[in-house]
Amino acid sequence: MKTLLQAESVEAKLRETAGLKTQFDVFRFMKRLSEDYGARAFMVLNLPPVTSLTLSSTTVITSLPAELIAAYDKEGLLAASPVLKRLRESALPFSFNMEDVTKEHGSNESEKLFRRYGLLRGAHFPVQDGTGLRGSVALAGENLVFDLQQMMELNYIAIHVYETLAQIRSVTVRATDTLTERELDCLNWTAAGKTSAEIAEILGLSEHTVNHYLNRAAKKLDTVNRTQAVAKALRTGLIK
Repeated sequence: MKTLLQAESVEAKLRETAGLKTQFDVFRFMKRLSEDYGARAFMVLNLPPVTSLTLSSTTVITSLPAELIAAYDKEGLLAASPVLKRLRESALPFSFNMEDVTKEHGSNESEKLFRRYGLLRGAHFPVQDGTGLRGSVALAGENLVFDLQQMMELNYIAIHVYETLAQIRSVTVRATDTLTERELDCLNWTAAGKTSAEIAEILGLSEHTVNHYLNRAAKKLDTVNRTQAVAKALRTGLIK
C-alpha cells in the first residue's frame, strides 16, 4: 500500500488544510488523501442525534456512491449500526470490517450493501470541533488495513479536516445571517458577468441602488470591492 510518508509529509498535508476555503476544496483534498492511503472512498459526518434515521442527513462530505447511501437509508440501517454505537461511546480511532458489523448487528444487510461497492474494511477517526460538535472522518476500501503509523497520521489529519470544515461553516453562517436577499442577488448577477446597469434592469432597481447593495455586501464580507466580495461569496458557497 502506498503510504502518505512515501507521497508527501503529514506536515505538508496539514499546511494544505490551512488553505482550504470551501467544502469543495476539502472534498478534493480528501479524495487525494484517500488515494494516498489506498482507500476507495471517504466520509466526513457529524455524529447524529439518537432520533436521526438517515445517513444522508448526517453526512458533511463524502465520496461514497449516492446509490449506496440511498439504499442504506431505505433499509433503515443507521439506527442499529454497531459502528455508530461505537462512535457515540468512544473518542478513540478504530478499524472496522463489515463481517464484524454483521456479527454485532445480527443482520448481513449492511455487509451485502457495502460488499457490492467494494467497501468492506476501513477506519473511523472520531473528531470534535471548537464548538464541541462531534463527528468522524472515515476511509474505506475492499481490503483496507492501516498500520499503527498510518492510524496516527490519519487521526491527526482528520482533526484538522473537521476543524477546517467547521470554520468554513462558521464563515458561511455568519455571512448568510447578515447578507440580504437583494445583496445576494446582486452578487450572483455580478458573478455572472453583469454590470451594475444590467443588474439594475434585471432586478427593476436603479443603478445607484445596485451599487449600494454591492458595496454593502463587500463590507459585510470584509472585502474591499465587489470583485473580492464575489470571489469570497463563491469560495464560501454563498453563491454558485
